[in-house]
Amino acid sequence: MTNTVELTLELPSNLTKDEAQTLLAVKLYETGRASLGQAAKLAGYSKRAFMEVLGKNNVPIFNYSPAELREELGL
Repeated sequence: MTNTVELTLELPSNLTKDEAQTLLAVKLYETGRASLGQAAKLAGYSKRAFMEVLGKNNVPIFNYSPAELREELGL
């Protein structure tokens, strides 16, 4: 069971609700507070489409430390 919270914000006139949701989802994913699936759902995208959004926002899909990357590559 997932707990949900409703948040009401007054957005600047140059920012749409969809843009704000997407930016929030990107930041939550970037900081590790949401999984890829959770962030994609929040932004209203499929996982694949959200990965493209991450790329456009210069957020890596995989965020390995050097040690984790060496382990993943078997080095």
